[in-house]
Amino acid sequence: MRKSMLAVASHASMRSAEGSLTDPHAISALAALAQPTRLAIFRLLVKHEPVGITAGVIADTIGAPHNTLSSHLAILVRAGLLRSSREGRTIIYRSDVDGMRSLIAFLVNNCCDGHPELCNLVAADAVACCAPAKTKPAKKAIKRKG
Repeated sequence: MRKSMLAVASHASMRSAEGSLTDPHAISALAALAQPTRLAIFRLLVKHEPVGITAGVIADTIGAPHNTLSSHLAILVRAGLLRSSREGRTIIYRSDVDGMRSLIAFLVNNCCDGHPELCNLVAADAVACCAPAKTKPAKKAIKRKG
């Protein structure tokens, strides 16, 4: 992907006039996640949602050098996948769940030629992750004589 495309995408408006994610923003978000360190950062922050963690904890946990971590965090923030907030002298990073939902909705809604119900992705994922676990009936104890 050309650098100029990413530069445009990182500064593009997140939403179109209809309120859906714009193509450049979706490209920017997907490109941000297509790098191993940034994907690891995003996964880590999702696990620590909604509390979030500091950049130092992120660097130590994923083994990223401190001098490159700020670049990775900035790319993820611009892509709408992370957010940061200052608490005193500390900056806390959190995953931007709404940003990720928008990206997933963009992908699903543009699936199957504009008919996402044909893909059945949402229903299949909901059943896989949210359905109660099936339990096997307990076996009856057999008394042995003897």
